[in-house]
Parts: sequence; C-alpha cells; structure tokens
Amino acid sequence: MRPRVRILVAAWAALALLASCAADLETRRIRADAIRKVGEAHMASRDYTSALGEFLKAKDLFPEDPALLNNLGLAYMAKNRLEAAEASFKNALALKPNYAEAWNNLGSAYLAMKKWDAAIAAIGRVTDNLLYATPHYSLANLGWAHYNKKNYAQAVIHYQKALKLAPGFEMALRDLGRTYMAMGKIPQAAATLSKGVRVAPRNAEMAFYLAKALAASGDDEGAARQFDRALRLWPGCPCAPEAQREISRIEKKIR
Repeated sequence: MRPRVRILVAAWAALALLASCAADLETRRIRADAIRKVGEAHMASRDYTSALGEFLKAKDLFPEDPALLNNLGLAYMAKNRLEAAEASFKNALALKPNYAEAWNNLGSAYLAMKKWDAAIAAIGRVTDNLLYATPHYSLANLGWAHYNKKNYAQAVIHYQKALKLAPGFEMALRDLGRTYMAMGKIPQAAATLSKGVRVAPRNAEMAFYLAKALAASGDDEGAARQFDRALRLWPGCPCAPEAQREISRIEKKIR
C-alpha cells in the first residue's frame, strides 16, 4: 500500500473511531438523563435513598452533567451527608461556574455546616444574578448567615429585601421577627410576627416566636394564646417544652 493511501486509510479509521466514541458518549448521556429524571421523581416524593441511588447510577454513565451533580448534592444534603453534598455542588460549579442554583445550594450546605462566612461568599454569587428564579430564598439564606454571625443590621437588610420580592415569604417573616427580638426591637418583632401568623396561620414556629415577642412586650394573655396555638399546631415541636413552661408561668402570674 502506497504511503498516501496508508495515511488516508488511517485518517478514515480515526474518524470512524471518533464518530463511534461520540455516538457512545451521546448514548450514555441520554441514558443518564433518563435515570436522572427517575431520581428527581424520587426526590419529589421525598424518597431520598432511592433518589441518591439513581443519581449515582446516572453519574457513573455521564459524570459531566452539572444538573445531575447539583441534584446529587441535594440528595446528599437530604441524607445529612453535608461534606459529600459540598463536593458535589463544587463539581457542578467546576463544569458550569455561573450555575446560580448550585451556588445557592452550596451556600445552603455551608449554612447546615455552620460555616457562616463560606455561606455568605457562596450565596453572594447568586443575589446579583438577574436570571435566578427565586432570589428571595438566597436573600433569606444570607439573612440567616448574618443572624448567626450576630450581624443583625445586615440580617434585617437581607430579610427586608427578600420580603420586598415575596411579601408572604414565611421563612423571612419568621426570621426577621427573630432578628428584631435579638436586637431588642420588641414592637417591630411583634408586628412582623403578627403579620407572619396572618400569612401562615398553621405555622407553629411563627406562633411560638410571636408568643415570645408578646411576652417580652408584657402581653401575657396574648402570649399564652400563641404558645397554646403553637402546641396545638405541632405538639412535637422542639419548642414545645418551652411553650409549656411559659404557659404554666403565665397562668401562675395571672391567677
């Protein structure tokens, strides 16, 4: 075989191999995408163990999908495997650096790990992204990080921004009220939490924190009603022992 012919044959063989590899890669991507959707269905039904299994199978087939890695991080978070979640979100961001949802989820993982400064840095990448669909969540997350750093003025700013975008956002109303309480601004706390109870009448924590604000303002009867409401809404609430103690204290006081 002449040299030129040999070169052409080798070139055609290389092209055929590349085409075959590309076809195989696309096949794996399609299969992984189908498996990822099964995992998402399990996540929606809160079957996090099954979701994690599906996402790991999809990752074995096609590990270069940022959306899959983001979902995998969420599944790890749901299983309280926070370091694995952090790594998965970082892998998603390595593939897609402007992935706002993954930045916010990475920040949420840092919040769960109580790494407040890291959370602020990660979530800060989201708040200025005009394409992010739910900026009020990231703003509330920033508020929570600042609250835990005792940067109460900054926390208030972020909660207020969240509520400007979503006036009925329960988490922001509750935690803005808690922040006002920490600042000693009891009237503002009571007003904010009263609005929260109107917006979310079945939110036991909202009723509990309103009760604390009312008690701090001297409204014992109003506080007792809200403590009782919290207990009726969620008898097993972590706040239940304190609510029961406060009801007993108020009953003794007003007898």
